[in-house]
Amino acid sequence: MKKTGLSLGVEYLLMCLLVFVLISFKTYSQEAPSSSQEQISLPNIEKIYLHTDRNYYTLGESLWYKAYSVYAYNNLLFNNSNVLYVELISPDSKIIARHKTKLVEGLGNGDFKLTDSTGVKKPGTYQLRAYTNWSRNFDDDFVFNKEIKILDAFNEESTETNVLSEGTEKSKSSNETKEATKNNIKVQFFPEGGSLIENVSSMVAFKAVNKQGIPVKVKGKILDSNNILIALFASVHDGMGQFKLKPVKGEHYHAVITSINADNIEIPLPKANEQGYLLSYKKLKGRDIVSIKTNKETVLQHGDTPLVIRCATRGITYFESKQPLKNTLLSFELPKSELPEGISQITLYDADLKPQSERLIYVEKDQDLEVTLTTNKSLYKPNEKVDVTVSSKTKTGEVLPASFSLSSTDTNGVEAKDYGMNIYSYFLMQSDIKGKVYNPSYYFDDSNTDRLRALDLLLLTQGWRDFLWKTVPKVTDSITYNVEKGITISGKVKQLLGKKSKENSTVTLTLMNEKDIIDLESKLTDNEGRFSFENLAFSGKVNMLLKTKDKNGKNGGMFVLDSLQLSPMNVNFKNNGIIHTPENKKIKENVYKKHVLFGVPSENVLEEVEIIAKKKDNIPSLYGHADRSYVVDDTKHNNALDIFQMIQRNIPGVRAFNFTVGFNRYQGALAHVIIDGVSLDQKDLVTIQPDEVAKIEAFVGTSTAIFGPVGANGVIVIYRKTGGGKNALPVFHTIKKEIEGYYEARVFYSPDLENLPSEIYTKESIRNTLYWNPYIHPDAAGIKTETYYNSSIETKVKVTLEGITATGIPVALKTFYTIEK
Repeated sequence: MKKTGLSLGVEYLLMCLLVFVLISFKTYSQEAPSSSQEQISLPNIEKIYLHTDRNYYTLGESLWYKAYSVYAYNNLLFNNSNVLYVELISPDSKIIARHKTKLVEGLGNGDFKLTDSTGVKKPGTYQLRAYTNWSRNFDDDFVFNKEIKILDAFNEESTETNVLSEGTEKSKSSNETKEATKNNIKVQFFPEGGSLIENVSSMVAFKAVNKQGIPVKVKGKILDSNNILIALFASVHDGMGQFKLKPVKGEHYHAVITSINADNIEIPLPKANEQGYLLSYKKLKGRDIVSIKTNKETVLQHGDTPLVIRCATRGITYFESKQPLKNTLLSFELPKSELPEGISQITLYDADLKPQSERLIYVEKDQDLEVTLTTNKSLYKPNEKVDVTVSSKTKTGEVLPASFSLSSTDTNGVEAKDYGMNIYSYFLMQSDIKGKVYNPSYYFDDSNTDRLRALDLLLLTQGWRDFLWKTVPKVTDSITYNVEKGITISGKVKQLLGKKSKENSTVTLTLMNEKDIIDLESKLTDNEGRFSFENLAFSGKVNMLLKTKDKNGKNGGMFVLDSLQLSPMNVNFKNNGIIHTPENKKIKENVYKKHVLFGVPSENVLEEVEIIAKKKDNIPSLYGHADRSYVVDDTKHNNALDIFQMIQRNIPGVRAFNFTVGFNRYQGALAHVIIDGVSLDQKDLVTIQPDEVAKIEAFVGTSTAIFGPVGANGVIVIYRKTGGGKNALPVFHTIKKEIEGYYEARVFYSPDLENLPSEIYTKESIRNTLYWNPYIHPDAAGIKTETYYNSSIETKVKVTLEGITATGIPVALKTFYTIEK
């Protein structure tokens, strides 16, 4: 093997003439990837993706989504969880809407009305988030999120910012990574393989962003400690670039960087290690070459020490080899045919299996599929019928089963390419890199000739720091969050007074709505008094009736229900406002012009808005004006654990302790309790569930005169939502309440404009989403044709198809057509 230290040109020539040493390796299937412990303990992991009809909306419109849940290791549709939580998060980081979407064989769909009643009160950047209960075991690594822009086409005053505000990327400190911030520009340097090594020629990548995390163009030079020019560099794609550097022993290097509208920035480069190994990767004449580099000092000291090289994709090892490095350079051709498509992680370990160097590469495969998306014409008239045909086959013409979702939308005058997220970029790249990836689908657009080079730069920079699979996710024996196969109604039955559980009690559950009544099989409580009705599947709002009888068949005991609503994950969404771009301006102008042209006033745009006034006290007091009162707001989640906590939180001056309630002014003496007009003992309070309460009143001081002597220590009055009247007593062994099941997704309305009433015609003529269908499943011949009618606007329409095949190949296609008179 030749010595290192050659010039770039000579080294390249040498590599071209090199007789490549193919290191022996073992290949592993996805069923049995490796005998190592980390492979044996791989947990089931779901990856979620939501395809939305658009990425931008205007106030008052609807957002439509299709959910895909796949097995993280091979992207096959995964029938694991059947409950998917889909949330809409406002610019001020609040969850304003939440759906329980039903997943069937890994697929589901739903929608959100972007109206005031949903919580969409102003334009801004919102977040769409989706996860299962099971995926919460892995923190937020497998939580899907997507930014949604909501514009106001009728109001020039907005929260728009003048700077692209895409959010900052998650960052980790590192001894090898140096960064500097000046004039709102941050530049970081990333040596290939992780570190610089003395007298070893290395590639160093860099990335420059502004304070919002948006890439900026930079150029500069590398100087040594004597300010002698060593190299020049410039960003080539989204603030990223690279240069070659061979650190000399005892020398220090720094970069002088220039950027548009910024002063020069001087940054020290990472210090080179005296010994070590590094991995490098390059393409030579169509071959993928991986090299292990080191210096003489390392070879002399560790030349007989075996090194282990391992290549893994999405946590699964596909090959590994063990071999000593007796020279300063060893190269081999990567066996790409043995690897799946996506990001592969090549790691070099020393004899103690400590990682010494790491390199991420992207493996692109020529997949065996021919999926096409076509329209029957390229030019249509307004309101004309459109036929869109999807064909899903292999290259040999065999039918390839798949599930797709289809969207046709008005481009509203925006001609620029959309490089946002799609299912292909997400499952094969974006979901494996932490932090925000700017313009992710750029790297998968075949028309971009430099896309693979740019993708390699992304992996050298952002992937170098924040690759999801650097540590294989694990689930301990004590799982915090379980797989949800359906909706669960559970709790315990206890004695009316005290905490003692009632075992062997019979619990019956009935679910009722306007169409049906379902009596479920009764359950017996266990020795802790617990019961559980699991894997229920019902949609919308239903009335729940729970009853319990003791082991002697008599009514008795009281329910303590578990929460019927899984508490959401913490919100980690930072937003600085709407992106102020020419594209957004063009969209707003076009939407406004369409409404003016068809005479649709702005107040009619928001027909779906439901105005909800501030909660009024419409429950009259039976005892005159209360000193303090609390009216329950049903639009807000009540998280009180019991009635005592609910009273103490919402009625000032009250002390609740040991299942009793009293006013502080009376030294905690027991207050008199009235429930629905009936005076009861305080022991009866334990039978009241917080979500049964409509209103609480407190009477203290002179206002208690109406109650006579019993009011001497104050009075607590509780009104339940079910009412009851003066002769009604609380029922302890029964719970009646309305609960929410799976979200009932609406069906997209596709109008025939030739046969619409005039009052509906005007609104539908200017719609921005012309067609949406979440379930496009090709027939036995591999073909599916959908039909819809155009809007009345002369415009350009984008037709988008996304989905996944039965073999786990994500598909993202789009085509365009024009509407002209």
